[in-house]
Amino acid sequence: MFRTLAASLLLVALPALADDGPKVEDLGARLERLDYPYPVTMFPVKSQGQSLEMAYMDLTPEHANGRTAVLLHGKNFCGPYWAATAEHLRAEGYRVVVPDQIGFCKSSRPRGYQYTFQQLATNTHDLLKRLGVDKVTVVAHSMGGMIGARYALMFPQGVERLVLVDPLGLEDWKAKGVPWRSVDAWYASELKTSYASIKAYQLKSYYDGRWKPAYDRWALMQAGMYEGDGREVSSWAGALTYDMIFTQPLVYEFPDIRVPTVLIVGSKDRTAVGKDAAPADVAAKLGDYPALGKEAAARIPGARFVLLDGLGHSPMIEAPERFYEALDGAL
Repeated sequence: MFRTLAASLLLVALPALADDGPKVEDLGARLERLDYPYPVTMFPVKSQGQSLEMAYMDLTPEHANGRTAVLLHGKNFCGPYWAATAEHLRAEGYRVVVPDQIGFCKSSRPRGYQYTFQQLATNTHDLLKRLGVDKVTVVAHSMGGMIGARYALMFPQGVERLVLVDPLGLEDWKAKGVPWRSVDAWYASELKTSYASIKAYQLKSYYDGRWKPAYDRWALMQAGMYEGDGREVSSWAGALTYDMIFTQPLVYEFPDIRVPTVLIVGSKDRTAVGKDAAPADVAAKLGDYPALGKEAAARIPGARFVLLDGLGHSPMIEAPERFYEALDGAL
């Protein structure tokens, strides 16, 4: 029932598809004109001399098992794409907290901010502390995987289990030959963001060239932040956070993770930040998630590796039931 309700809420809240193709609506730089599937609360964050807001959803189960899961979103995603996963976990008794990180979605997007995974992990830890959560299961996807891994490194006593779903940071792109680019260059690229560019990127990197109409809602959500006055704010935040992802690889610290860890990876995932600017011979070797995931699991003490054959970067969107089966096994 809960999962059906969440899906119906999303269908109502997100932009509709026009007869002649997707209609991109101006949702605001902080998604002010988009209703989330659950009530959103703003957590006040005092950080780097600024008063900021961190948006989050907090789902309480009917029959609690005493555990809390925090779901960490990717670079090109916002909290709502976790809705069905949150319902799945809530049905199993988990309290589920779904934050939007500072710099993303409904949270503050300050123009001047030193983005680090340590900072985002600390913001998340402060939020959970405010909610009275001292032990958490971390389920982290894409860029969120880099935050989740950093969280486990910084607060191991507070992590019951770490589940990394197609995480970024499994390789050091710069060391492999991807050219560095300045924040200004990232910003110029981000200013060109459109529904078409989002779909083209996700189609190639996330979905192995196979697009389904159900994926449109997530591309439209992202594109809606770049419409109207939101374009400059979203582009600058995107540039700063791309720089963070590219320049702060976590792959070298995997042996230091000391919490029970499971990596869930789609065999068709080929995501690699900066791949578009890399020489052809370098680009061809990047983002081999089956190999990278296996290598990462071997370097994290006691970690397990689960390969989802035929799926790409976002298995919770592509094949939810297969993802839930893998998630349940991980937990």
